[in-house]
Amino acid sequence: MSGESRIEAFLEQLTAAEDYQGQIEHIEVIPARQARYGELKSELSEDVRQVLDDLGLKKLYRHQVQAIEAVLAGKNVVIAAGTASGKTLCYTLPLAQAIHDDPTTRAILTYPTKALAQDQLGKLGAFGAGTVFTAHTYDGDTPQNQRRRIRQHAQVILTNPDMLHVAICPYHESWADFFRHLRYVVLDEVHTYRGVFGSHTANVLRRLRRIARHHGADPQFICTSATIGNPQEHCERLVGLDFEVVQEDTSAQGRRFFVFWNPPLVDKDLGQRRSGNMEAAELTVRLAREGIRTITFTQARQQAELILQHMRRLADDAQLRKQLMAYRGGYLPEQRREIEQQLFSGDLLAVAATSALELGVDIGGLDAVVMTGYPGSISSVWQQVGRGGRGQQDALAVLVALPGGVDQYVVEHPGYLLDADQERVLINPENRFILGEHLLCAAYELPLAEDDEDFFGPQMSAILQALEEHSYLRKRRRWHWAGDVNIYPPAEVNIRSTGGADYEIIDTSCDELLGTIDQTSVYWITYPGAVYRHQGENYLVTGLDPESCCVTVEPTDVEYYTRTLEVSDVAVIAAYDGRELAGCGQISLGEVNVHNQVVGYRKFHLETGQQCGVEKLNLPAQDFETMGVWFAVAEPEATMLAEDAHHLMGSMHGLEHAIIALLPLFALCDPHDIGGVTYSDHPDIGTGGIFVYDGYPGGVGICEEAFYRAEEVLGAVYERITSCPCGAGCPACVQSPSCGDNNQPMDKAGAACLAQFWVEE
Repeated sequence: MSGESRIEAFLEQLTAAEDYQGQIEHIEVIPARQARYGELKSELSEDVRQVLDDLGLKKLYRHQVQAIEAVLAGKNVVIAAGTASGKTLCYTLPLAQAIHDDPTTRAILTYPTKALAQDQLGKLGAFGAGTVFTAHTYDGDTPQNQRRRIRQHAQVILTNPDMLHVAICPYHESWADFFRHLRYVVLDEVHTYRGVFGSHTANVLRRLRRIARHHGADPQFICTSATIGNPQEHCERLVGLDFEVVQEDTSAQGRRFFVFWNPPLVDKDLGQRRSGNMEAAELTVRLAREGIRTITFTQARQQAELILQHMRRLADDAQLRKQLMAYRGGYLPEQRREIEQQLFSGDLLAVAATSALELGVDIGGLDAVVMTGYPGSISSVWQQVGRGGRGQQDALAVLVALPGGVDQYVVEHPGYLLDADQERVLINPENRFILGEHLLCAAYELPLAEDDEDFFGPQMSAILQALEEHSYLRKRRRWHWAGDVNIYPPAEVNIRSTGGADYEIIDTSCDELLGTIDQTSVYWITYPGAVYRHQGENYLVTGLDPESCCVTVEPTDVEYYTRTLEVSDVAVIAAYDGRELAGCGQISLGEVNVHNQVVGYRKFHLETGQQCGVEKLNLPAQDFETMGVWFAVAEPEATMLAEDAHHLMGSMHGLEHAIIALLPLFALCDPHDIGGVTYSDHPDIGTGGIFVYDGYPGGVGICEEAFYRAEEVLGAVYERITSCPCGAGCPACVQSPSCGDNNQPMDKAGAACLAQFWVEE
C-alpha cells in the first residue's frame, strides 16, 4: 500500500471509529513540492566530484549551490531551511574541498546535542572521513585515553558548546596546532541557541574566536538553522560577525496531512478536557498497530515517560509493548545510542521523545509525527513535522492540544502556524550575569586586554572592574584570574541553565545511577515527594541533598503524577521605559528583584488528570535580579471593573495567568521561562499591578518583547478568554496549575474586560 493511501486510510478509519468524538478541529493538506536545482560555478577537485557521484547527487538544490558558493568565497554563511533540505551538504562539501587543497586544514563542527554529533560523524564518512581525512567526536562520552590522540591527529572534530566551554577553550594550549590551522567553525541547528543557552553559547563562541586569534587563526563560520524570522540577525548576535543568509528552501517534499486535534470536553462548565497525554498515547498506539512508524514529541522528560507508560498500558500484546520506547535527556549514553539504533533499524514502531530527537539525527524514514502540545515555537513545530515523510513520502502530523491557553489558541487558529511569519530567536549575550561568568572563564584561559572589547563589547570594562573589586581578577597591564587555585571557572558555569553542577539521581533500591538533572530544574522536578519517571517506570523522590548534589528515589506504583506550587514576590529596582496602552493604562519595562519559592505540590490522577491531593514543602527560596514588565492598574481600570461588578484582584490575577500563558507565542520562549505575580497595591508603583518577569537572572529579552508587543499579546489574551467555553475559568484561559494561591481569587469575565480596556481606543 502506498504511503499516501496508508495515511488517508488511517484518517478515514480514525474518524469512523465508534469512540471518535470530533477531536479534529482542522486538517490541512500541505501539497508536495518539486525540487529546483542549480549549478556550481566554482571548480571542485576530482575527488570531491567523485564523492558527489558516489552519493548519487547528480544535481544540487539551488539553495545548496548558493550556500556553497558563498562559503567558498570566504563569507560567513547561515543556511535557514526546513528538515531534510540538504543543509549538511552546504558545509561538508566545502570542508572536503578545503582539506583536499590543504591537509593541514582543521575544522570544528558544533552540534547542540551529543546524539546529533554522533549521527553526523557517520554522514561525514561519505565525504572521506576515515580515509581522505580524520574526523572524531569529542564530547563527554569520549574516553579519556582517546582524547590526546584526537587532539593531535584529528582534522575535524564534532562536538557541542558544552565541550567548547569546559574542555577545549580552557585547554587551548593542548590544542595549539589545531587552533593554528582552524579554518571552519560549523554551528548546526542554530535556532536551538536561544534564551539562556543561546546567550551562554554566544559568549563561548567569543572566547573561541579570541583563542583562535591568539594562535593566529581567523576561522570562517557556517551556520544551519530551521526557518526562523531573523536568521541573519540571530547568527550575527550569536557569533559577533557579519553573515550572508541563504533561506530559500528548494528541496523536494511529499504531501503532508497536518491534523489539529483537541481532546474532547468532559466538563463544559469547568472547561475540563480529556488528558492530552492520554489522547497522544492512544493515537500513537493506533498508528503502531497499523505498522505506521511514529515519533511522539513531548515537552518534558517526565511527560515522555508518562506517555510511554500510557502507551504500554494500552498496547494489547507483549510484542507491541517491546516496540514502544521513550527517549530523552538524562538517559545514560549507552541507553541513548541503543534507542537511536533501534529506531534507525525499524525495531521500534513508536517512541515518545523530547526535543532531543527534534533535530537532524538520522532515525530512518518515519511515517507520522504526534506533537503532544505546542512545542513553543513555529520553527519547532515545522522541525518536528519534518521528522516524518522524508524525501517524497507522504506523512501525517498531528498536533494534540494540551489544556493551556497557548495550545487552545493554536488549535482554534490554525492559521497562526500555517500562515504566520516565523518568530525571531531571542538571545542576550550582554546579560551582565552571563557575560561576567564568561569573562572569568576567558581570563582563566588568557589574561584579558582592553582590545578584547572587540569580542565582548563595550560593557566588558565595567564588569571587569566589578570582578576585580570582588577579588576574582587582578589587573596588571591586563586582567588575570585571581580566584581560588582550587576553583576551575568553567566547571562553575552551566551553559544550559542558571544553575551550577548537575545532581545525580540515585535509585536506592539497587544503589545505581538512574540519570542526572540540572540545578535549575531540581526543585521543580525532583523535590521530595515528587513522582519521577524513567524508562516508563515510576519513582518516588525520597531525598534531595544540595550539599552532595544528590537526589534519591525508589520505585513506586502510585496512580498519580505531581506538579509544583510556587509563590513569588517582586520589587522594582529601576524603570527603563514606559508608555500608555490604548485605553489609558500604563505599561513599564525595567529591572526587578524576584523572590521565588516552591511551597508545595499537587497530585493529579494519571487517568483523569483530576487533582487528588495537595502537599506542602519547605524548600530554599531563590532570589535574583532580572528584567520585568508591569501593567499598572490605576483608578480608571478599577472604576470600570467596579461598575461591571468585577472583582479587582480576581480580574488582575486571571489576566496575569493568561498573559504568561500566551506570551510564548510572541516572545519565542517556554512557559517556564516566565514568572508573574499580581498586587492589589504595590509600594514601588503606587497602584495595583500585574508583574511579568524573565525567569533568569539578568533576563534574555522576553520582557522587552512583551513590552513592545503588549497590545498584540493582550488582544490574543482577550480572544482566548472570551472563546473559552468554561464558566468561571479553567487552565485553558485564566487558571495556572502551578499557582501558589490555588487560583484564588479569580474573575474570568473581569480579566477579559481589563484586557479589552487596554487594547481598544
